[in-house]
Amino acid sequence: MPEPTTYAAIDLGALSRNLAAIRQRTGRPILLPVKANAYGHGLVGVGKAAIDNGWADWLGVATVCEGVALREAGVNAPILKLSGALPDETEEAVAHDLRLAITDRQSVESARAAASRTGHTAKVHLTIDTGMHRIGVLPAEAAEVAALIESTPDVELDGVFTHLAVADVPAQDEFTQLQLSRFKESVDAITTRLGRRPGIVHAANSAGVLAHPDSWWDMVRPGIMSYGYYPDEMTPRTVSIEPVLSLVTHLTHVQAVPAGETIGYGRTWAPPVETQIGTFPVGYGDGYDRRLSSQVSVIIGGRRYPQVGRVCMDQSMVDLGPDSGIGVGERVTLIGSDGDSRITADEIAGIVGTISHEVLTGVAHRIPRVYVGLPQVEPAGRRP
Repeated sequence: MPEPTTYAAIDLGALSRNLAAIRQRTGRPILLPVKANAYGHGLVGVGKAAIDNGWADWLGVATVCEGVALREAGVNAPILKLSGALPDETEEAVAHDLRLAITDRQSVESARAAASRTGHTAKVHLTIDTGMHRIGVLPAEAAEVAALIESTPDVELDGVFTHLAVADVPAQDEFTQLQLSRFKESVDAITTRLGRRPGIVHAANSAGVLAHPDSWWDMVRPGIMSYGYYPDEMTPRTVSIEPVLSLVTHLTHVQAVPAGETIGYGRTWAPPVETQIGTFPVGYGDGYDRRLSSQVSVIIGGRRYPQVGRVCMDQSMVDLGPDSGIGVGERVTLIGSDGDSRITADEIAGIVGTISHEVLTGVAHRIPRVYVGLPQVEPAGRRP
């Protein structure tokens, strides 16, 4: 099969090395978040590779549809829905053995009703709001809700978790420690109330893995760092990681343009001298942000060239210079490395004023994911 004109190359070798480095640092089982199409890397491709090869132990999703897609692809590992579920979607979640996040008392009843209708046990994780104020029960009511779960037929308390709001910012460490203190007090209260530990206790996101060993508990949930990016430029680099995704396309048109002739919509750019303008078939419809227009570079043959004119929905232009000799079919790297040149999602994010997470998750579904670099090694044994 010929190489697609535009594709996202997903380096599974890099993913495996990132996860191995995380496991080596923490010594904990790993829940790999694969929500939002695995941060743009491909939900099923990444999820199956991580579980089948033993790189991760659990998967985390944001929607029931994501979890069902993984089940239908043959993933049998535990899958936690990291956000709350509406009553009308809990039945499908329980039927596919997805762990539900309990965010309030009503979600306990929703889980019970779904379990009753499906004939399955609803396995749940109680979410404790320690300061993020997004979802979860307050610490003062955590033990009571845990007891409610324990007494509810066909509902099993499988774990307890919280989420850290500013663990990636060293200047905010005091608030992170406050969150972790609230979480520990909640877990202790639940343990006392139930007379047992409440399943798997977890709190650490990427920043927790990197900077807060006291957040590791029984399992860690490294999101963006699993895919090769640090959550913030200030977060300590205690684990070496490498980007997993490259965004690649090819030139589909090259033409000579005289000096002063404008390029693209709005006539926003014109070459000062006659030059060769190349066109590549990627635009904002593919997640290549329109705010990058005339602000970003691409890599061709190991060298950077400026993108010029406005980024269109499906195409963009690049100034190849007067004498480049570059023609149709040349490979263009938008994110990734070619020779000694490199463009990262962090660089793209810096131009448009966002974060690498948004750049990666924004790579459109219509761009095929091509999986490369799968290590030829025996699968690592998973931790329980």
